[in-house]
Amino acid sequence: MRKKKGQIKRAMLLVAAFTVAVTSFSQVSADGNRRQSLVVTIVVDQLRTDYLELLRCHFGKDGFNRLIDRGAYIDNVRFDIPMADIANTTAMIFTGSYPSINGISSEKIYRLKNRQSDFILSDPARIGNFTNETFSPAALKVSTIADELRMESGYGTVYSLSADAQQAIIMAGHAGNSAFWISDVDGKWATSTYYKDVPKAISDRNYKMPIASRLDTMVWTPALPLEKYFDIPSHKRYTPFRHSYALSDRDRYRKFKKSALANEEIAQVAIECLKTLKLGKRGTTDMLNIGFSAAPYHSNDEDCRIETQDIYLRLDSQIAQLLSAIDSQVGLQNTLVVLTSTGYYTDNSLDDERYGIPTGEYHPSRAVSLLNMYLMALYGNGEWVSGYYNCHFFLNRELIKNKDLDLSVLRAKSSEFLRQMSGVSAAYTFEEILNNPTSEEAMRLHRSMVPAIAPDITIEVNPGWKIVEDEHSKSKKVRMVRYNAVSTPAFIMARGVVPRKIAEPVEATILAPSVARILRVRSPNAARLMPLSLY
Repeated sequence: MRKKKGQIKRAMLLVAAFTVAVTSFSQVSADGNRRQSLVVTIVVDQLRTDYLELLRCHFGKDGFNRLIDRGAYIDNVRFDIPMADIANTTAMIFTGSYPSINGISSEKIYRLKNRQSDFILSDPARIGNFTNETFSPAALKVSTIADELRMESGYGTVYSLSADAQQAIIMAGHAGNSAFWISDVDGKWATSTYYKDVPKAISDRNYKMPIASRLDTMVWTPALPLEKYFDIPSHKRYTPFRHSYALSDRDRYRKFKKSALANEEIAQVAIECLKTLKLGKRGTTDMLNIGFSAAPYHSNDEDCRIETQDIYLRLDSQIAQLLSAIDSQVGLQNTLVVLTSTGYYTDNSLDDERYGIPTGEYHPSRAVSLLNMYLMALYGNGEWVSGYYNCHFFLNRELIKNKDLDLSVLRAKSSEFLRQMSGVSAAYTFEEILNNPTSEEAMRLHRSMVPAIAPDITIEVNPGWKIVEDEHSKSKKVRMVRYNAVSTPAFIMARGVVPRKIAEPVEATILAPSVARILRVRSPNAARLMPLSLY
């Protein structure tokens, strides 16, 4: 009898243990399948893989190293377009498509109507909020990952913050609650009336502790003794840099936005929004997009590698603070964190002549004059060239139409003429880029071409040459032509994502569908690549 009771007792214990195990397994499965309650996307302009590897021993354990150790680390993200900038690369990240599809060909474009360059997202139909700048996402022709998440989650919110207006807007997309940037004019956190939401945290910061009231007291100096910085040539003498932003400097806000201090301001506002807006704690999936900068900071000395390393060291601390705030507010296990570079690097420092690197000067204003004289010799007097901007030539469409001439023929003639100029390595017509990209470079141009705003002729200037613009004005600009091929990273950290390093080059347009897969939402409507398998 006792034996039978013992068997029954053991059986009951086994059943109870099995029930607990099944219940626990169900809870784990349910938790594992639950969509993250918060998505944080961090886009760092011009972040370089080699600098991360160089400075890793100086980083703390909770910033970049946390992402490297706990996330999928892609060390070479390819943005295979010419003339990459903060706008067209951010659009590629968030849409999963090239500029020819998403509409964002470059940060600035040439407006034939008023014959001058303008921001691509400029929209006079919208009014600025806390600024006189007028921007909207109207030029962005497709959906973004932020749009898809907002439509899927219904009540989820999307906010974005960046020093750069266009990056903030592209990250917020069409459906975002709001996009904020730092105004070039007065340093206020600004937005567009396209967006309807102005959180109290932003307006309070503008009224109670505006950047304008603090900027003249801000000073950026090295975070470490100079001997602690790496990769500094022994033949050069360095002194500790000191950058300040005096009231008398008309460009002080623009300079501040490129400094490490701007990253600190952005990080503080992001953490404040995270807390006050209760992002990730409202029973749905929210999204916070943040734009930082690791771009070279050129001042009096063109060699700015000390400032660059300092930006990275401070950025590591700022990312650590942000991740800590996310963990305490929402829990990193409930958050999808994506950090990516914009995939390019601007190094306009001029080569020292004593080393004999082949060079020359290309003067666009002279090229425009010579091309116009050539076309006058062929077709009669007139202003045949409407303008030039950033290696792009625009012909006078109205004059060509009035003369009843074939625009494609004038493009071909102009291209043939420009190819013969010193310093020009290639010239492509509108038709060659749009319809017949026979070379690898023409294909790259094709990916970036938006026909409605495209130039008539695009040229390439020899690497090592200097492009000299506005040569007769006080604002003379000299730009060194350098392709600057560098490896740029991306990180994806989320529950279930297997930590590992992905060494093979990965296309930037795969990031959006990969994020969509983790969130179980639709990919942006122009994304074509299949997502990465990260589990």
